[in-house]
This record gives sequence, C-alpha cells and structure tokens, in this order.
Amino acid sequence: MHAILLYGLTVLLYAALAVHFWRTRWRSREDSERPMAAWERWAILVPLALHTFLLYETIFATPVLRFGFGQALSATLWLAVLVYWVENLFYRLEGMQPLVLGVAAVCAPLPALFPGLESPAYAHTVEFRLHLVLAIVAYSLLTIAALHALLMSLIEKRLHGRGLGDELAGPLASLPPLLTLETLLFRILGAGFVMLTLTLATGVAFSETLFGKAFQFNHKTLFAVLSWAIFGLLLAGRHFYGWRGRRALRWTMAGFIVLLLAYVGSRFVLEVILGRSLA
Repeated sequence: MHAILLYGLTVLLYAALAVHFWRTRWRSREDSERPMAAWERWAILVPLALHTFLLYETIFATPVLRFGFGQALSATLWLAVLVYWVENLFYRLEGMQPLVLGVAAVCAPLPALFPGLESPAYAHTVEFRLHLVLAIVAYSLLTIAALHALLMSLIEKRLHGRGLGDELAGPLASLPPLLTLETLLFRILGAGFVMLTLTLATGVAFSETLFGKAFQFNHKTLFAVLSWAIFGLLLAGRHFYGWRGRRALRWTMAGFIVLLLAYVGSRFVLEVILGRSLA
C-alpha cells in the first residue's frame, strides 16, 4: 500500500508539471520564451526524488532482483528527466518539458504494473549490478538522443513549411536553434555510445559470472551489436564526413529502434506474452 501511494504521487506530480509546462510554454505565446523559474526547477526535483527512491527500492533494495521491461523504461525516463533538468541550466529547453515529464508520468509506475520475473542467483553479484547500471545509462542516453532526433525533425518540417522570414512559435519558440540542438544530439550520442560499448564489453568479459554460462550470440546480442554498429557508423560519419541533418536523424532513429528490439522488445514478449524469463 505504501509503494502504491508513492507511485500514485509520483505520477500525479509528473503529470501536473507536464500540464503546467504545456499550458505555459506550448499554449501561451506570451510565456513560450520565458525561462524556467526557480520554483519550476525545484518542483521537478520532487517527483524525480520519489522516482529515484522507487527505482532503488525496486531494483537494488529487494532481496530478490526483478528487472524487466517495466523497470527498464521507468529507469530510462528517470534519467531523461534528470538529464533535461541539468541541460536546462545551460540551454533553453523548457519546450521539451511537457513531453519528457508526460512520458515519465506514464513510465514511472510500470515496475508496479509489470514487476518482471525473478532473476537467478548470479544477478546479485557486483559484476552483474555494474553491467546493469551501465546498460540503464546507455539505454537512457540513447533514448534521449532519439527524443532529440524527433524534435529536430519536427522543427525542420516546420521551417520548411514556412517562409524564410517566419519564426517558430509555441513550444518550439523556446528551444535553441537547430545547430545547437544538433551539437547537443551528437554529445548525447557520443556518451551513449561509450556506455553501450562498456555494456557490451562487460557482458562479454564477465559472461560466466554475469549469466552463469559462457557467452552466447543470441537474438538479443545480435540486436545490441547491430545498434552499436549503427551508432558507431553515425559518429564516424559525423567526424570524418560531417554527416548532419536528415541523414543523422534517420541513423539515430534506426539505431534506437534496433536497440529497443534488443532489450525492451524481447523482455515484453517473453515476460508479458510468453510469461517466461530471458535467463
């Protein structure tokens, strides 16, 4: 009952803040360019702190580890809210808050609705916890990159549909220019690629300890390696050939979709539809 109340409060606060930013940044032209107020920054930290506590209790404080697609999505949006909160100290990203906080309100209670299946004994080792944290951070950063790519696609379409002298309005008016968003996108992609590389490396190096068996090249590994290759090629193309614009956005979304298939899709099918564990 205590956990249910905390989940409910977290969802309510995230949703209330999402509605607040939607009304003040998306609907109101007068306030669309208003920077985030101090009280708004502090208000976001309240559901974020509750979300942090719930994730810790769900993933790390339980005697039996349960980690499935619900925990993965919840943790991903937790880090997304945190990263956008920090980024908003340096960039004008108020227009992104309704989207991020709204999705966080949906994903925060997923561990309670889909608790996942019991993990085997090796899941309690230090190596496995390290591998798990690296994976969470990697997926979260690349999810944020996908959100950036979608936002940039929307801005680009709006600009192409307007005259040269027209300006963006509403939720897009408070965002940085496309070039700034593009720079930020590749910074996040770079950090996510490093974390994904470490995730794969620890999975291969400590496979016997992590999973209780020798390294196996299965469908999940195939999708993970394929997404790693896509992001690596995108970053290489950016560095050596200056890739940008629609090509960069397409590659970002392709890598993200493949990454989702590697973990979240597999977990959902096996746990919810088939009712069995990946292990």
